[in-house]
Amino acid sequence: RPAPACVLGIDLGTTSVKAALLVGTEQGQEVAESCSRETQAHTSSLEAGPQGMEQNVRRIIRALNECLAALPQQQLQRVSHIGISGQMHGIVFWKKDKGCKWTECGTGPAFEPEEVSHLITWQDGRCSPTFLSSLPLPQSHISLATGFGCATVYWYLKKSPDFLKSYDAAGTIHDYVVAMLCDLKKPLMSVQNAASWGYFNSRNKSWNTDILKKSGFPVHLLPEVGDPGSIAGRTICAWHGIPKGAIVGIALGDFQCSVYSCLTERTDAVLNISTSAQLTISMPPGFQPPETPDPSSAVTYFPYFNGDYLAVAASLNGGNVLATFVDMVARWTEELGLQVQESAIYTKIIKAALAQNDSKLSVHPTIFGERHIPEQLASVSNIAVSDLSLGHVTRALCHGIVENLCSMLSVQRLMETGVRRILGSGSALARNEVLRQEVERIFPFPVVYGKDVDAAVGAAMVM
Repeated sequence: RPAPACVLGIDLGTTSVKAALLVGTEQGQEVAESCSRETQAHTSSLEAGPQGMEQNVRRIIRALNECLAALPQQQLQRVSHIGISGQMHGIVFWKKDKGCKWTECGTGPAFEPEEVSHLITWQDGRCSPTFLSSLPLPQSHISLATGFGCATVYWYLKKSPDFLKSYDAAGTIHDYVVAMLCDLKKPLMSVQNAASWGYFNSRNKSWNTDILKKSGFPVHLLPEVGDPGSIAGRTICAWHGIPKGAIVGIALGDFQCSVYSCLTERTDAVLNISTSAQLTISMPPGFQPPETPDPSSAVTYFPYFNGDYLAVAASLNGGNVLATFVDMVARWTEELGLQVQESAIYTKIIKAALAQNDSKLSVHPTIFGERHIPEQLASVSNIAVSDLSLGHVTRALCHGIVENLCSMLSVQRLMETGVRRILGSGSALARNEVLRQEVERIFPFPVVYGKDVDAAVGAAMVM
């Protein structure tokens, strides 16, 4: 009897690439193997300056290749389907006929980026509120924000038009990978990713082409759009031992895949704290978002699967706030003439916070702003002499991250929707016990914690 086929799930995240192999068992699909590699892809942007947030695509693909090379060859040879998710909103540009070149590596053929731009990520801040207000009003239920693909194209159109002339295709980083694997002549994008770019009408599943054309937007760069869960094509080459002709799904949003991997009941809410943070509930079947967005609303409606929507409080402030705090402590320490590894600082501040059950300090941790109030930054109040230890400050910071999410999607609204428990996921939540304690303190529901390979597993499950 031949061994059962495997499904490969890949997630191209903000800081790492993850891969998971799922096999069918009598109990359903199970994760047979998984692997994660940090991309270390952040790079500076000369044009956008300190506000720019870009990543080197070659480094992301190198991490992807390392990830696949680390998985068992025997199982990769049995892969029949590939599901791919990744960070939404961002944009990468490439030349259709020179997007990549295929080469031989130790585990068989693999592709390397060729004429490809940097990835301008969802964290990019080059589009100021003034710049965004100068753009035409989208016909979409989602407010336009900096870091959204279409806003970034407008920025290049106005600040550096020659840059756009070098490329004839664009997509998210995961759309790029799908296009290379299947040799797509025109990139294909899921409704999930298209909605995350702005200027996309989720009701009729189409770009705001008329609005965009009138303002001189290069509409030829917009990908074709398909339903989440549909097939994009087949692999044109054997890839790290995966057979040629394996079915590749249309690229999906990492957030939707994280939710898909764990959400089984409509009475569950999903709380994810990784680089950023999200709290989500599923909307009833048949729900349609409003025609126009409320720019001041902290809740956004994300297209999910089968025409459903998720109500999401998508905060820009999650694990990245803690990372910034650790970086600040490391720099202060260095200025005092001492050297401490950031990983050691992280471990020590968590340990110190665990020793403090409470903190009167009030930290509003929005150092990265929020999409609905970009001008409101972080603040610390209620500072007393008794609460100045590293443990008190870290405890207050973790409380603030969770409290901020709760202010965006309240406990009352969760109760009104019929939420009975919270499913916790994400790397920051997995490695930080203080954050978990604060989640349990703030939300009056049982909390169940998941694994950190959620989006990769979800992408595979969709297939």
